[in-house]
Amino acid sequence: MKKVVTFGEIMLRLSPPDYQRFLQANTFEINYGGAEANVALALAMLGYDSHFVTKVPDNAIGHAAINSLRKYGVDTSDVVFGGDRLGIYYLEKGSSVRASNVIYDRKDSAIAHAKCDNFDWDKIFIDTDLFLVSGISPAVSTDCQDITKKALEAAKEAGALIVIDVNYRAKMWDLEKANKVMKDLLPYADVVLGFTPDILLEIDQDLSPDEHINLLRRMVDTYDLKIAASTFRTSHSATHNSLKAKLYDGEKLYTSKEYEFDIVDRVGGGDSFTTGLISGLLDEKPLQEALEFATATSVWKHTIAGDANIVSKEEIESLAAGGSTLVQR
Repeated sequence: MKKVVTFGEIMLRLSPPDYQRFLQANTFEINYGGAEANVALALAMLGYDSHFVTKVPDNAIGHAAINSLRKYGVDTSDVVFGGDRLGIYYLEKGSSVRASNVIYDRKDSAIAHAKCDNFDWDKIFIDTDLFLVSGISPAVSTDCQDITKKALEAAKEAGALIVIDVNYRAKMWDLEKANKVMKDLLPYADVVLGFTPDILLEIDQDLSPDEHINLLRRMVDTYDLKIAASTFRTSHSATHNSLKAKLYDGEKLYTSKEYEFDIVDRVGGGDSFTTGLISGLLDEKPLQEALEFATATSVWKHTIAGDANIVSKEEIESLAAGGSTLVQR
């Protein structure tokens, strides 16, 4: 069984029910999630030896967050307990012309004040096939930047395939700061998902598909990557989108089918693309097949409430093969 390690923050998610606005809400629905935690859970669902590393407070809320992963088969034996609080994010789900809105309350969370010596990376990466981290983790704090770099160094030394999902969050840091930090981390990567901060600084809404493709090529050349990939979304409304993806391996550009679908919950859609591509790489699928699997994994997540993608390989493969009522074109 292939072993995957992910590192990042898991948070408490609070959402008004029934597409209510924050100002209307008298109650909140509870979920737990975070980019790397979402990937760890989904990979466990797909049958991999999936490990999640983080730090959470040693109280009932911290343990509830970790239990939300453990019950789906995620190995949490390297989680560190300590600190004062679990980060929170509030999600107001959009509908029709109204976009979704996220408010973060993650300052001084347990992971934000974690230290490098909290984690024994040499032990954690024993027999590890792949390590995933996202650009969210170094955005949490300066300490998390140091921890992320130490983890990447140890993963490289251990011979693991390294995947970095850029996952830029404008509410956590600006592009200039992200660019400075990520330029120090991206050289460790073998696979990068999403556009790097230096490229995001240049992107505007008027870029053609061919220009986006050239940017993927530039990423591969700049950081000596094995693969660069990104999804391309068209929003018809907050609850109705089209999605396809592209992948470049230094020699050939691959393009997935395009799906058009209604959205139950958009959060975790990008994490699910990451999950699907990791699965395809671990299973040594041809790159076109891996990309189709990744895109279908992302589309499937949009039909599920909460952060987590509760789906099997068979269900994803059925969707990728056309076994669905969704419009495929």
